[in-house]
Amino acid sequence: MKIGVIADTHIPSQAKEIPQKLLEDFKDADMIIHAGDLVSLNVLEKLKSICPDVRAVYGNMDPLEVRKKLSDKEIIEVGKYKIGLTHGYGAPNSLIQVLTQYFKDYKVDIIIFGHAHSSFNEKKGNILFFNPGSPTDKIFAPYNSYGIIEINDKIEARIVKL
Repeated sequence: MKIGVIADTHIPSQAKEIPQKLLEDFKDADMIIHAGDLVSLNVLEKLKSICPDVRAVYGNMDPLEVRKKLSDKEIIEVGKYKIGLTHGYGAPNSLIQVLTQYFKDYKVDIIIFGHAHSSFNEKKGNILFFNPGSPTDKIFAPYNSYGIIEINDKIEARIVKL
């Protein structure tokens, strides 16, 4: 299963649209996951136009209309694996500890998050922590990015720089 992962789009404040390269890469995805700070529900509609299975949570910068449609946490099962999805909150340097606590009762294999705008793809203990970065804003990162996760017999995750 191919999962396209995106976060921190901040549309329309940081960009008018999702980058075309990302949309092309996600056309054959089985699922798209957005880890919050969409800012506009139009982002979900655009993603759903290329993949019917879109999962998303709201972030700290999302307005009330987005928060009414989405939750702040989701658990997604893909085969034998469990994915914990949230935006994240607080200081970026303590995000891993915060997320570990946030999902401690769920026995997840992957935690997908955003908030820091900086990509992260690292296993700590038995959990893969994955932040795709932001495809539209590089205030805290040297490049824009998104992610691809392939789940078959094992989990393979990569960051794609724009």
